Amino acid sequence: MKRFRLGDREIGGESPCFIIAEISANHGGSLDKALEAIRAAAGAGADAVKVQTFRADGVTIDSDKNYFRIDSGTSWDGQNLFRLYQQAEMPWEWQPELKKEADSLGLVFLSTATSKESTDFIEEMGCPGFKIASFEITDHELIRYVASKGKPVLFSKGIATIQEIQEAIAICQSEGNHHIALLQCTSSYPAPLNEANLRIIPNLADTFDVVPGLSDHTLGILAPIIAVSMGARIIEKHFIADKSLDSPDADFSMDPREFQELVTAVRDTEKALGKVDYELSERSVRSRGFARSLFVVADIEEGESFTAENVRAIRPGDGLHPRHLTEVLGRRARFRIERGEPFRWVMIDE
Repeated sequence: MKRFRLGDREIGGESPCFIIAEISANHGGSLDKALEAIRAAAGAGADAVKVQTFRADGVTIDSDKNYFRIDSGTSWDGQNLFRLYQQAEMPWEWQPELKKEADSLGLVFLSTATSKESTDFIEEMGCPGFKIASFEITDHELIRYVASKGKPVLFSKGIATIQEIQEAIAICQSEGNHHIALLQCTSSYPAPLNEANLRIIPNLADTFDVVPGLSDHTLGILAPIIAVSMGARIIEKHFIADKSLDSPDADFSMDPREFQELVTAVRDTEKALGKVDYELSERSVRSRGFARSLFVVADIEEGESFTAENVRAIRPGDGLHPRHLTEVLGRRARFRIERGEPFRWVMIDE
């Protein structure tokens, strides 16, 4: 599997799944709440926190025309796009302080780039990579500019068509940037499980030669667990320190307890998946003591023939391997043998 380094972390290959807490709009307009979210994410076991670097007037315009009214089956239906983004903005002046806090807690700090200006800002903060949302995947100039920085690029599949994904990845590669992750994502908030389509995860790796992952908007931890079992090496989940916070993302975000359950479940899943290995573990070797082997199951006199009635394959495993039964049957006993003795070659009269 593809792999790359994101700061001091290896992403992909056989490395543990990289778990991102997406803070997004979950700050309630308060720097203290944003800092609290970072601390809570660290306590819950996240590997990284992510924000979004945009200004409302950089991604849309302030207009009351119906074009800018949300009507797509989400919890935001009826709202004006510009005003929703104004509420969701993560103030740029906070972000260096947020990154400093994340660094101090051993978290990787990432952000979603939405423009050339935001790309430069994210790079100046020293972030080790960039996220690009699926809503920007058609912006070729933005992708080209982000890729030109030479740092890993994490794409969400979301609303993108296969052609748009191919074009975005080709642009990155044309800039000499092959450090690419592609995250399966259902752009519904929250997303129903029956639209998660997690079978696509190994196909993302095979089709596009990228590190596969999941940016998850479903409720609960089931989808990430399945995604890890399907080969996801990155899991991104929206995170909120307190669900009572007034935030447009609160309905589909995990609180610290839920996120910790997610992290524990992902790590347990990785343990259970293990590796392709036919060598027996120490515990399995000990258990082999109770495997079947050849035993004398009836008293046998000297010179008597070994038959299916007096020699059988039973548990435990102290006798000859059962593969030797046909070699034993029909031969004669060298001496008297009591019932319950493990069968040995020495018992055969040569």
